[in-house]
This record gives sequence, structure tokens and C-alpha cells, in this order.
Amino acid sequence: MRRLLLLVSSLVFVDTMLYAALTPLLPHFADELGLSKLSAGILVAAYPAGALIGGLPGGAAAARLGARRAVIVGLVGMGVASLGFAVADSFWTLFAARLVQGIGSSFTWAGAFAWLLAAAPRERRGALIGSAMGSAVFGALFGPVIGAAAAIIGRAAIFSALAALSVVLIAATLRLEPTPVEHPSAAAMGRALRDYRFAAGLGLMALASLLFGILSVLGPLRLSDAGWGAAAIGAIWLTGAALEGVASLLVGRLIDRRGRLLPVRAALATGTVLVLGLAAGPAPVIYAALIALSAAAFGILFTPAFALIAHGAENVALPQGMAFGFMSAAWATGAFVGPAAGGAIASATGDWIPFVLAATLCAIAYVFARPASDHVGAAVVVDRLPRDTAGVRGK
Repeated sequence: MRRLLLLVSSLVFVDTMLYAALTPLLPHFADELGLSKLSAGILVAAYPAGALIGGLPGGAAAARLGARRAVIVGLVGMGVASLGFAVADSFWTLFAARLVQGIGSSFTWAGAFAWLLAAAPRERRGALIGSAMGSAVFGALFGPVIGAAAAIIGRAAIFSALAALSVVLIAATLRLEPTPVEHPSAAAMGRALRDYRFAAGLGLMALASLLFGILSVLGPLRLSDAGWGAAAIGAIWLTGAALEGVASLLVGRLIDRRGRLLPVRAALATGTVLVLGLAAGPAPVIYAALIALSAAAFGILFTPAFALIAHGAENVALPQGMAFGFMSAAWATGAFVGPAAGGAIASATGDWIPFVLAATLCAIAYVFARPASDHVGAAVVVDRLPRDTAGVRGK
């Protein structure tokens, strides 16, 4: 179990590190390639577009081929994408590399979490998901450092080294025993989509990634306009990811003891206030602090979303690999719409409207987040089980 948790944590660490590495590089690419906010948003959205393409195929691969094989496919994609990023010299080459990176990510995440949950005791799933998500957050924390280093040292050296790292991770993956192959049915997938826990988890996943996408486009460009360099911008995301990493570990344990409602509503309420602060266009130092705090608040939503998806899938006998394929698709939908729409709206009207819309979404989700007894007819529901069955401890 420890070796598997270490591997899963390493996989998601590297994956989110690569995803976040673009943040401090975005102003550099905008200057070098003459990108508008819309083009920058499309570049950021290329990764989740790939994750959306690979989401369900990645889940099917994790179930039908086994979690280990799905992880290996994802790591091959990561290595190829890293090499592409190392040599890219145009917008479309960068876009293609990010797209392949996103496709590989879907296979990696579906396989890794299906593998972890297949081996995990049910009473520890919340804590183990929280630990893995903490590693993912620390990857997001380290990603801006990698991006800043690439801006200073050069992309070729940094991303070639990351391509080599994918080979090391493939070797580590092959050293662990594979999980049994499963066969998801269309009926089980239909039952899952009708299960309110599963649907609520997908909704939270899409919302959190959409909100992050808006921050990842508008934040770096605003700070760059204020004269902040890649290292300073990376430090802001480093701070936000550090806060989020600590929060994810605590939230995972809280879910096992108290259920999912409390952390979700707290994150949504906090996020609403913080994003409205960003919409007001404060001074750069205050703006940077609000970005870091907003990233931490939105990141809290991912852990209960994972727990809801896992619990809902178990209730309807859907293989976890397929469940996390749906998860990748939900994450990708939000992460694609957020930066693309946020960048387009900001180009046409200014940054404040995307932030006001983000705050509105948080407020609406807060209203619909309610105990399980009130779930009928709600679009987004977060259940809160009794203490002896809290978190993801089964039915």
C-alpha cells in the first residue's frame, strides 16, 4: 500500500507540475508570439481539451486493460509532450504539445486512482485521496518554479529532463503488481450518471477546474502588465498551492469524520468573496494575495469531489477506472471552458466581468450544496452521511 501510494503521489505530482509550469511562461509566450488574451486562453485550454478527448478512453483503458497499462500509456504521452514543449517555436506547436499532454494525463489519473482505490481499505479512502491530492497540489506548487526556470535557463533543457523523468516513472510502474481487469457495462455507466453522489462529484470537479482556469489566464497577464516577472508570478502560485496542499490533507481527514458538506460550503463561500475582490481590480500586491487565497479555496473542492465520485461509482458497481475517466472529462470540461471563455470575455469587456461570473457560479453552487436528505431536484448536491458512515465508508 505504501509503495502504491508513493507511486500514485509521484504520478499526480509530476502531472500537475507540468500543467502548472505554463503559468509563469504565459506572459513570455504572449510577448514572444504576440498572443492576445483569447489566444493565451486557448493555449491554457489546450491541456484540458486533451484531457476531455482522453477522459472516457482513459477510463475504459484503466478498466479493460488494467490500471498499470493505463498509467504507462499516460506516461508515454507525457514524455512525448515534454519533448514537443522543449522544441516548440510556434503557437500551434505549443498547442499540440499541450493537447497531447492532456490526453496522456487522462490515462495517468484514471489508472492511478483506480489502482489506489482498488487496494485501499474503504475506511481510509478519504485520507488516501487527500494524501494523493496533497501531492498533486505540491506538483502544482512546484510547476511555476519549473516554468520560471524554463524561462531563465531555457525550455529545451528543462522539458527534455522531464521527458527523461517519464521513463523513470514507467520503470517504477512496472515494478508493482497490476490490478485485475474489469468490464464496465453501459448499464452501470447509466446508473452512475443518475446517482446523485456521482453527479455531484462531477459537478464540483467541473466547477473547481473552471474557476482555476479563469485564474490561470487572467492572473499572470494582469501581474505581468503591472511589471511582475516570471519568478514573481510563479511565487504567487507557489504560495497558493502550498496553502491548498495543507488544506487538502486536512479536508481528506475531515471528510472521513464529518462528511463532505462542510468543506465544500466553506470553500464556496470563501471563493465568492475572494473573486469579487479580484473583480474590483485592487493594487497588484493585494491582487496577488487574492489570487493565492482564491486558488487555495477552489482547490479544496477537488478532494470532496473525488470522494463523491468514488462513493457513487461503488454504489452502482461502476469500475473505479471508468469512474475516474468520467472525472477526467468533467475536470477537462471546466478547465477548457474557464480559460477559453474567461480570456475571450476579458478581451472584449475587461477582466472584471469573468470574475463576477465566477463569483456568481460559486454562490449558486453554495445554494445547491445541501445535505443528502434535500437532494431531490437539486442540480448540485453534496451529501453528509452520519458519523459512523462518513466520507467514503460505503453504503
